[in-house]
Amino acid sequence: MKSAHHRLDISRMGFSRTADVVARTIISVVAWVAIVILAGIAAFLIQNSLKALQELGLWHMVAGSDWFPTSANASFGFLPAEVGSIWVTAIALMLCVPFGILAAIYLSEFANSRVKEVGKTIIEFMAAVPSVVFGLIGMTLLVPLIARIFDLSSGLTGFTAGLCVGIVCLPTIISISEDAMHAVPDELRQGALALGNNRWQMAYKVIVPAASSGIFAAVMLGLGRAIGETMVVLMVAGNAGIIPTSPFLAARTMTATIAQETGEVVRGGLHFSVLFVMGLVLFTITFLINLVADSVLERQRRRWRR
Repeated sequence: MKSAHHRLDISRMGFSRTADVVARTIISVVAWVAIVILAGIAAFLIQNSLKALQELGLWHMVAGSDWFPTSANASFGFLPAEVGSIWVTAIALMLCVPFGILAAIYLSEFANSRVKEVGKTIIEFMAAVPSVVFGLIGMTLLVPLIARIFDLSSGLTGFTAGLCVGIVCLPTIISISEDAMHAVPDELRQGALALGNNRWQMAYKVIVPAASSGIFAAVMLGLGRAIGETMVVLMVAGNAGIIPTSPFLAARTMTATIAQETGEVVRGGLHFSVLFVMGLVLFTITFLINLVADSVLERQRRRWRR
């Protein structure tokens, strides 16, 4: 009887080891596939960008101030789209960062279990809503409201687009910031309260600094989402191919430029290649932003493992 139990234990151990090896292999394969896909995307962008890079040069495009791709003397300056992207992204971050962090503090430190459950469900639902829906809401509600409040001839501005993009980015910042605060050890909370701090003092003196790496990663990922947003800005930013000197002017972002003009250009032509260069610039920016965010987040994980 004892021998049978021993053989059964050995069999279970063998099965567990086999399952562990299979799981590790699958995870490794999936990770390498993701890396290969990412490298393939980069190679595809570079291949289609070569014509423009060779004929115009990267700096000529990135620093160029005029975007007239269909004129007799075509100009392919990215500066109007770059400035438009900066305005929209800056407005979006000014909205979503403070509201997102405050909402994360409330959910992590003050909300009861029922409110936290409902709140996280709403956040997940917001993250799942297609951005085109927020664009429709912005066109219907925000565009006339902004025009009326600021006495503008049109509410289709970079400011309006920034507000909509900020709402789109809110779920990302709230969710990741709340996870970072939740990961702070309870010993720090108990120590802060034992020293006479109230819950709000504990939150901003202890929890937020302890979770600062995760909050920074959330902001960086929100930044990446704001830069890469397409449909909202295509619908409510005004799409003017000029350098906007104010957020209350019509603007066009790099993503909107690519989305609007890709279907109208000659495949393999110079204009087509220039749009791929713009895509390559966006790809590089978002890749670096996500790389920085991931490295900061991993640093926090290692910090709390000690």
